[in-house]
Amino acid sequence: MGEDEMLRRALRLAVDPPGGVSIEALRALARDDATEWDIATTAKHLGVSPHTLRYYERIGLVQVARDAAGHRRYGAPAVRRLVFLTRMRTSGMPISDLRHYIDLVDSGQDTVSERMDLLLEHRDILRSRIAGLQLALAATEYKIAVYQEVHQP
Repeated sequence: MGEDEMLRRALRLAVDPPGGVSIEALRALARDDATEWDIATTAKHLGVSPHTLRYYERIGLVQVARDAAGHRRYGAPAVRRLVFLTRMRTSGMPISDLRHYIDLVDSGQDTVSERMDLLLEHRDILRSRIAGLQLALAATEYKIAVYQEVHQP
């Protein structure tokens, strides 16, 4: 394989990596069933620790219902909010920005434009970060292709 072809392949893999985002992963954002989960199930579903869920509740990012025994019960609205929160944390959004965003959401429809501004700014940051990561991934893919070419018998 020539150098140009290796560069093209590396760039293609960086922009459209195998196993990218699936529709199933995005469906969790719109979860709207009546099931209520305990803290362990919710933590497992979201890929975070129960400690993280308790922390988000303690700082006011999410409100969680309790059953008669006092155990947390995460309904669909709480899970949807937590899915969003965990995705935003994964993307690097600071807790202070999340708190501001949730305060806006909890304040009602009059804050939609301010929420949009916050999310648009975050999207720009993410796009810039993704572009940098794609270039880094392309450089890595290219080096792998070079080493594979060198070590072929």
